[in-house]
Amino acid sequence: MKGKDLLSITDLEAEDIRLLIADAISLKAQGWLDMLSGKSLAIMFEKPSLRTRVSFELAMRQLGGEAIYLSPAEVGLGGRESVPDVAKVLSRYVDAVAARTFSHRTLEVLAEYSAVPVINALSDWEHPCQALADLLTITEKKGELQGLTLAFVGDGNNVARSLMLAASLTGMNFRIASPADYTIDEGTLTLARSNAADGILCTDEPRLAVEGADIVYTDVWASMGQEDEAKKRSKAFAGYQVDAALFSLAKPDAIFMHDLPAHRGEEVTDEVIDGARSVVFEQAENRLHAQKALLAAILGGLEIPLAGYYR
Repeated sequence: MKGKDLLSITDLEAEDIRLLIADAISLKAQGWLDMLSGKSLAIMFEKPSLRTRVSFELAMRQLGGEAIYLSPAEVGLGGRESVPDVAKVLSRYVDAVAARTFSHRTLEVLAEYSAVPVINALSDWEHPCQALADLLTITEKKGELQGLTLAFVGDGNNVARSLMLAASLTGMNFRIASPADYTIDEGTLTLARSNAADGILCTDEPRLAVEGADIVYTDVWASMGQEDEAKKRSKAFAGYQVDAALFSLAKPDAIFMHDLPAHRGEEVTDEVIDGARSVVFEQAENRLHAQKALLAAILGGLEIPLAGYYR
């Protein structure tokens, strides 16, 4: 992975994911290190985020490197300055770029013109860093990924898309329940089924998706940038709330996941998200550790004896 971009979770092979999870667990246990001393990361945002900014900045610092945050006003990506020009300038300053953008195409252009690796810190199409943190959390809680069933209730959005593809790569079964107008796209579904034809289910019935699942996952009904659709989406998703009754259909030891921020009382009730089987804050913490493993792999810092790369 050294020197490579991560725009989609499918930029990783199944073995890459397994090794990144193992390395994340090792790095989590070791705390602060200096393996990325002398390395720098630009964190460039078009949209704000609590977890993404803090986790990427601390990931670099905990590995001995430096992180520079660039706000929308400072860069004016694609407006005040063209995306290719930004990519070429940053390539002369830093060792990698983590970008959080509205459009996935912006990331693709950044990567095309950048001489350093570009990491998708969220786009409208995928959220691979979240998927890595989620798989790390599931591994910690369940001990394995192979054969588990993850039920996603809600919009077939960027988070669902990366999770479906990640599940298909790692031997997990993936079920998604969405209203008819908000299902996952056919291209992603076809790609996931090419990896795991028998393990993917799309339905408009939440109960069918959740019954017997090992993990129940949901996300907001209207993401950032979709505020004008909030009322329409609230009506369409009215029957897709993860409440105690729906969650009870999963296995007795099932865990509940949400990538946050949550709109409590909409896609999930307080009883579920604050319940004993909720792991949402472990997920949030694991953004830090999964990204440490990712940055170490991409920037070539894993010369210490971990579970993964570059021996």
